[in-house]
Amino acid sequence: LPILDENYTHVSEFFIVGFPSLQLEYFQVAAWFFFILYVTTLVGNMILVVMFALEHNLQKPMYIIMVSLALSDIGFSTVALPKLIARYWWNDGSIGFYTCHFQRHMIHYFGSLNSLILLTMAVDRYLAICFPLRLENISLLTVLCWAVAHIFPGITSISLSQMPFCGSNQIINAFCDSSSLVSLACGETRDLYNTTFSAAMVVLYVPLGFIVFSYIFIVISVSRMVNGQGRKKTFSTCATQGFIIAIYYVPRFFVYSAPYFPNLKMTPDNRIAMTLFYSLFPPLINPFVYCLRTKEIKEINCVIKSLQEGVDINSYILKIYVQIFCNISILCLI
Repeated sequence: LPILDENYTHVSEFFIVGFPSLQLEYFQVAAWFFFILYVTTLVGNMILVVMFALEHNLQKPMYIIMVSLALSDIGFSTVALPKLIARYWWNDGSIGFYTCHFQRHMIHYFGSLNSLILLTMAVDRYLAICFPLRLENISLLTVLCWAVAHIFPGITSISLSQMPFCGSNQIINAFCDSSSLVSLACGETRDLYNTTFSAAMVVLYVPLGFIVFSYIFIVISVSRMVNGQGRKKTFSTCATQGFIIAIYYVPRFFVYSAPYFPNLKMTPDNRIAMTLFYSLFPPLINPFVYCLRTKEIKEINCVIKSLQEGVDINSYILKIYVQIFCNISILCLI
């Protein structure tokens, strides 16, 4: 790793260290692991996007939200993983000064976007169950998420742009993020740290509060249903979304709460591993969950038989890929 002189006046590039304790002989293993993870995430989510584009019966508010989440997952993985793969494949952790700031902004942008989309998902279920005739604005709300998600990362970007970087350039993380850059900034960083931490708390826990609130009302409304079959179907749909929300928020809560528990010690390697888990596991698992738990997507397999009735060849090929993907999902979860 590059060793910088303490009197170095200006940082022109950063160096992504990744896991500090990982030995050189395991770099190729790590590179292949993250490469396979990236390709699997990309293919799985792209299948959902293409399937949504070709299947008109999937073009409903709930699936618009799912596709937005899939696109966000593709974006996050594409911003975070290629440089991490290069770090371990070619031992190339160098990243330009402005490129690092751009990566930091996009990392937090897609993180904020995911949080807002999950909130929209909960609102969609709440309206569908409690106010079934008021779903017209869900698509507009989903579009607004893509714009609003820039606000808090933008505030942090403005604050960071005013800070000098004149010491170490080593980022002890898998990618550029706010906490890493704040720790490397020179001068008084307390206000900057408070700004970034407050922004993270607002983005994560304000939507979570509304999500919990909406699901409480959903459970109350569903429990009052007379139709047992309808109650079961509704709970099944909500359970799918609840699982997706849980794997997004629970690990984050653990990482952000760890500093406030003196007896809970996290090494840099453990912190990075947990960060990668809550950042990369949801994008990887979401397509599998949708494929196995969503009725309309599962039923696409049955439509393959319509080839005998003259179905379009592109649609048929897509359905074949979906069937293979779903079968792989089942095998992975057995």
